[in-house]
Amino acid sequence: MGLLVTPNIQHIALMRTNDEFRQACRQAEILTCDGFPLYYYGRCRGLPLPGRVTGREITEDLMSMPGALKKHRIFAVVDSERTGKAVLEWARAHGLDAGFAFYVPPFGFENNAIESRHMAQLICSHGTTLLFMGVGAPRSELFVSRYKDYLPPCWALCIGQSLIVALGLLPKPPAIVQRLNLEWLWRIVLEPRRLIRRYVWALYEFLIAMCRDLLRFG
Repeated sequence: MGLLVTPNIQHIALMRTNDEFRQACRQAEILTCDGFPLYYYGRCRGLPLPGRVTGREITEDLMSMPGALKKHRIFAVVDSERTGKAVLEWARAHGLDAGFAFYVPPFGFENNAIESRHMAQLICSHGTTLLFMGVGAPRSELFVSRYKDYLPPCWALCIGQSLIVALGLLPKPPAIVQRLNLEWLWRIVLEPRRLIRRYVWALYEFLIAMCRDLLRFG
């Protein structure tokens, strides 16, 4: 199977503090620079990065091509019944519902072997060829890494909350916000209680990782 991960500063923070998550991300066939700090730092370090590619952009591009998706069996792991019903309605509107299924795992599923194997079995039984993991890091990446032997040959896209935005359940950042690379601030404004502490922690850990990288390689 193929794994796609779209790292931002939270991913770097998790990689620095969680060895298993770091190993899971290393298994990815495709890694993109989602967060603009990663992109600019990578460019400053001389990496040949063509540009940022966010999880939201990947999700929106795929959903804009329903004709191309008809050859796939799509399974979406989502955060809530509300998201699941919205993406099912989208699939029905584009004639994809016959090959579409979704599942809402309980909180903490990634650390529950029985629940995780059950979900892996649902994904496998569906004949999934395209798996949307929309429950955020590190849960998506850890699940795919731990249970890859139970999953069918498919592409697993760890795209976080991108489905919610693509479906219009969360407002899309205005064009000016995107041009100024302020999507992170837009999300904090929309969900301050949930995200402020997470972003502060992620920024702190990212800065430590960046400093250690500079000291190590000069």
